[in-house]
Order: sequence, then C-alpha cells, then structure tokens
Amino acid sequence: MTDTGKAGDLLAQLSAGGKKKGLPPVHLWNPPFCGDLDMRIARDGTWHYQGSPIGRPAMVRLFSTVIRRDGDDYFLVTPVEKVGIQVEDAPFVAVRLEVSGEGETQSLRFITNVEDEVEAGEEHPLRVVTDPQTQEPAPYVHVRANLEALIHRNVFYELVELAVPGKVDGKDCLGVWSGGTFFPIGAAE
Repeated sequence: MTDTGKAGDLLAQLSAGGKKKGLPPVHLWNPPFCGDLDMRIARDGTWHYQGSPIGRPAMVRLFSTVIRRDGDDYFLVTPVEKVGIQVEDAPFVAVRLEVSGEGETQSLRFITNVEDEVEAGEEHPLRVVTDPQTQEPAPYVHVRANLEALIHRNVFYELVELAVPGKVDGKDCLGVWSGGTFFPIGAAE
C-alpha cells in the first residue's frame, strides 16, 4: 500500500470515531505494525506529510491525538493499525504559558501547538537539557503518556523571568514553582 493510501486509511479510521471528548486510549491498543508513513514532525512543531507541511490545523490535531511513543520510536496508532513516523525532537511545542498565583503556590499552564493544555507539577514535570557543546538549553514539559512538548524559546524566556533561587541535590540553582513542585531551569550564577 502506498503512503497516500496509508494516510487515507488512517484518516478514515480517525474520522469514523466521531467527536468524542478526551483522548483515545492509544496506550491500550496493540494493533499490528503496518510499516512507516512518510510523516515527520519538525522541531518547530510543523507536521509534514510526503515532504510538505500539513496546512490544516484540524488534521494535525486529529493525528496528534493518536501519537504514541514506544522506546525511542513514535507511531500513529488506531485500534487496527500502527504506523511509524519521524519526530525530530518532541512531538509537541509549548507555545503559550498562563501563570496564576506566585511563589510556592504558583501554577504554570502550558498550551501546545495542538491545543493540549497541561499544568506543570508532579504529573507533568518540567526538565531542561543543556547541550554540552553549545550550552544551549532545551526545556521540555511532560504532556501525556511518555510524550513531551519542547518549550518554545519565547515561553522559556517567560519562565526565566519567573525564576527564583533554590537548591536541588544540595546545589544552588534557579527554578520555577508549579503545582507545589520546584523545577530547576538553570544554574545560579
């Protein structure tokens, strides 16, 4: 079957499900692997199919509801098939931040490019990975079931503005509070 046929079949399966609230239980589905699809999610959150960006936000949102990560591999999963896709960094990008409260009672709500909303906290931790060569930080927030969103640079700057001194593992750092949890985002200088 061609990639065009696979994508069409996948869309038909997803559309047949109707408009239900919540996300499909992809973690419970174990369909056979049907091969790789020429679909890629770029680091900036743009979804591409056969080398071209997918221009319909509703279609991207639909696909984003059935993405699953098994180990280091990403798949689109329905009850009857599982197809591999490429993800350059993280499948989502946190593009907006809503802040309420302050100090230890502060809440940080992230909104992704596919309209997922998560509040950072114990269930949705923040983490920052620093590239050892460039010292460039790459911040992430857990979205759901082994899937993260790369925090957009502008949103990360907002986090930096909210940063307060703290200690993690006996080391001084700067971090942010959300959901009663302190998350380090950088070294204290």
